[in-house]
Amino acid sequence: MNVLNRNINNIFLIFILSHLVIWTIVPSLTNKNLPLDTIEALAWGSNLDWGFNKHPPMSAFFPEVFFQIFGSQDWAYYLLSQIFIIIAFYYVFKLATEVLGNIKLSLISVLLLESIYFYNFTTPEFNVNVCQLPFWSLTVYYSWKIYNTKKIEFINCFLIGLFAEHVEALKVEKSFFPSNNFAPFFIV
Repeated sequence: MNVLNRNINNIFLIFILSHLVIWTIVPSLTNKNLPLDTIEALAWGSNLDWGFNKHPPMSAFFPEVFFQIFGSQDWAYYLLSQIFIIIAFYYVFKLATEVLGNIKLSLISVLLLESIYFYNFTTPEFNVNVCQLPFWSLTVYYSWKIYNTKKIEFINCFLIGLFAEHVEALKVEKSFFPSNNFAPFFIV
């Protein structure tokens, strides 16, 4: 059984690395320029404010960090987008392993997630929606951790607050609907 779990972990690792490579290289070779939302985030990032006319500043912060490291290399922003997707995949895999108790089903859950349009074809465009995915999965994961252990530990509460705040700091519309602020607690 331990060998099977190790093989599934290897399959998961191969899957996320192949996703990262394919969805970074293919757009880099086929697109003549970056998507408009990514260009907009880069423009906002060059002059970081507390907010912009469409979104709070968080979605502009990450491209600006990558710009400071990699400059104007298009592939870096496709890579940034895929890093966010892979973090979401990892925490969905961890959550599914804890909830379902079966590592095969956890792998299947991530593979099914890959089949959703917003986790594959739209991912090369780094925008607010892609930026939110890992923070939603982290918020739900740590909410589940508190619910499952029946212990309220400060670090888990702090992480839920931190990641939920990042979701709030990514899209203005989320704060207008109080039900969205509590959605992670009703998913589990």
